[in-house]
Amino acid sequence: MKLVTFIQNGKICIGALVDDSVVVATGHIDDADNMMTFLASGAGGLTAMQALIVSGQRRVKLSDIQLLAPIPRPGKFLGIGLNYADHISETGRDKPEYPTFFTKQSTCVIGPGAAIHCPKVSEKVDYEGELGFVIGKRCRHVSVENAHEAIAGYTICNDVTVRDWQHRTPTWTLGKSFDTHGPMGPWLVTADEIADPHNLTLKTWVDDELRQNANTQAMIFNCYEMIAYLSQAMTLEPGDVISTGTPAGVGVKMQPRGYLKPGQTVRIEIESVGTLTNPVIAEPDGFYVI
Repeated sequence: MKLVTFIQNGKICIGALVDDSVVVATGHIDDADNMMTFLASGAGGLTAMQALIVSGQRRVKLSDIQLLAPIPRPGKFLGIGLNYADHISETGRDKPEYPTFFTKQSTCVIGPGAAIHCPKVSEKVDYEGELGFVIGKRCRHVSVENAHEAIAGYTICNDVTVRDWQHRTPTWTLGKSFDTHGPMGPWLVTADEIADPHNLTLKTWVDDELRQNANTQAMIFNCYEMIAYLSQAMTLEPGDVISTGTPAGVGVKMQPRGYLKPGQTVRIEIESVGTLTNPVIAEPDGFYVI
């Protein structure tokens, strides 16, 4: 099942993608006000969504709605750094002993087709194509063996990074959290449709140039290990997003540098998940997220 958040007639709704249509769940099944409450409803919500799909009712054309990020404002948006050996090699850093997590502020999130801004304060804007997973149940102290039960589904994340701001502090937070620098989507593929999240091809293009080409089996810390590690410290909740790290091929390590420029387009494709595409523009004058 591909779960979506979208705008229809000025209202934010959730539903499921079926071919070139979207089944509208908001207002038609319980707990479908937003994706976070829907995921918290667990198996009951998924069963109700499936029944709505089977009914053939409440459908709108995909071309008539605007997709948003599946989780437009996650309670937590965490990324992991240095999680692919080839990326560690290109950075010249040492392999981390423990998972290296950082926070992306939730106001950075945008959906498919929305524009990534090159901010007024920096020209060093970089892309990072990544598999993301979304927590589906409130949990703490989860074992690696049981961690798969905590995952609602998988999506694509672009961990856009302002490199000079990233390295101003050891936490990386500001450089990872500029407005529009958290593209996510285009949907959330439920976990039952992904046989093995640790064997998926990941590719990133800037315009027509293939910049990243890897497989998630090369992750140093896998999705289940990330959940087990994080849940020792904090309660994970439905709708929390964890972005699982980027492979080699980032712009900062190209010669000449491959930083993003206005007029370009970033396209990230992950096997069995989908394709996330975002144009790049200069930050507009007076831009403000409401």
